[in-house]
Amino acid sequence: MATDALYPRKAAAVAALALAGISLTSIPAAAHPDATGPGSRLSPASPAPPASSGPGVQVADAPEVPALPRDLSARSWMVSDADTGDVLAAKAPHRRLPPASTLKALFAVTVLPKFPAGSVRQVNATDLEGVGDGSSLVGIEQGGRYRVADLWRGVFLRSGNDAVHVLASMNGGWDATAREMQKTARKLGAGDTTVKSPDGYDTPGQVSSAYDLTVFGRAGLADPDFARYCATARARFPGSDGVTEIENTNRMLAGTHGLTPYPGIIGVKNGYTTHAGNTLIAAARQNGRTLLVTVMNPRSGENNAVYKEAGALLDWGFDSIGKARPIDTLRTARTAPRDRAVVRPLATDTIDPKAGRDSSGNSATAVWGGGAGAAALALIGALLWRRHGRRRSPE
Repeated sequence: MATDALYPRKAAAVAALALAGISLTSIPAAAHPDATGPGSRLSPASPAPPASSGPGVQVADAPEVPALPRDLSARSWMVSDADTGDVLAAKAPHRRLPPASTLKALFAVTVLPKFPAGSVRQVNATDLEGVGDGSSLVGIEQGGRYRVADLWRGVFLRSGNDAVHVLASMNGGWDATAREMQKTARKLGAGDTTVKSPDGYDTPGQVSSAYDLTVFGRAGLADPDFARYCATARARFPGSDGVTEIENTNRMLAGTHGLTPYPGIIGVKNGYTTHAGNTLIAAARQNGRTLLVTVMNPRSGENNAVYKEAGALLDWGFDSIGKARPIDTLRTARTAPRDRAVVRPLATDTIDPKAGRDSSGNSATAVWGGGAGAAALALIGALLWRRHGRRRSPE
C-alpha cells in the first residue's frame, strides 16, 4: 500500500498563479438530490449533444454548450464554478470512493486555522508514530523544530504524511483529529465522507466523493493561507543538513513529467494510493472566473491521465461559462468563526510574537538543537491568463 510517490526534484519554469481575484467568501454545503477545442488534451469531441455524453453523466442540454470530452475514464468527476457554487457537469458526483491525499484538503480546512504560522514545534517520537509504510514524506526528523508554515508546505507540496502526523499531534492526536475532520465534513454538508486516517492513507472504510472533495477545496480557497499554500509550486524546506528545495507533486501546477502548468492554475491537492488510484482537486482562474474540477480514479492507464482529464474538463468549463445551465448548486452554510488564538501552543512549542498568519509566504525556517536555519521561498509571480493550445506529452 503506497501513498503519493515522491517525484524527483526538478528545476522547471515557474508557474504563475492568479489568487488575488478569488471571491470565495461563502462556505459550501451539500445539495444532494466529454470538451475539446484548440486547448484540449483529449481526443476530438463526440458529436452527441451534451446531455447524452456518457452513462452516469449529468449536464444540462442548452444551446451552444460544447460537447464534453469523449475519452474521460474517471470513475467520478465534477465541474463547478467556485465563485457562484454552480455545478456545471458531473459523473456520479456522490459515488463513494477512496480519496487518497485529496483528503488532506479537509485536514487543512479543519486544522490550518488553529496555529499561527510562526509557532515552532519540536518534533518528538510520538509525533511520528503510525506513519504508514510507503507514505510520501517531506523529511521531518525527530528532534527538529519546525515552524508551522513549513509543516504546511510539507503537507501541500510533498503531500507529507509525516507533516500531517506532526500537525495532528499538535491538534490533540490522530484519532481526535479524524473525529474533528468528520464533524467539519458534516458541518460543510459533505455527507459522502468517512474519515479514518487524516492523511488519506488507504484505510478500510475511508471514502469521499467528487462532490465532497469539491466542497473541501472550495472551503479551503476561502482561507488566504490555504489558497497560498496550495498554489505554491516550489519552496525551500529546512532540515538538519541545511535547506533543500521541494517541489509540488501536483504536476498540473509544477509543470513536470511532460506537463506544462495549466493556464491560471491555482492548484489545491492531488493524491494517489494503490487502492484509490489517482485523485485530484484542481482549481484554475481565467478571465475573472474560478472553476473547480475534481477527478477520481481514471481507468485509461494513460500517463498523467488524472491531470489530462482535469485539464480537459477545465477547458470545457471555461468554454461553457454563460452557456451551460447548472445541474446543482453548492449552497452556502454558516459556520462559527474560527480564531487561531483559540488553540494555545503545546509545551514544546514556541511562538514568534511577530508571526501570526504566514503573511510573507516565504518562511522556511527550522531550529536544530537551539540553532536557527533560515531560507527564502521564491514567490511565484507571473500570471497565466491565456488559454493554452498545446497538448501535454506523456511521461
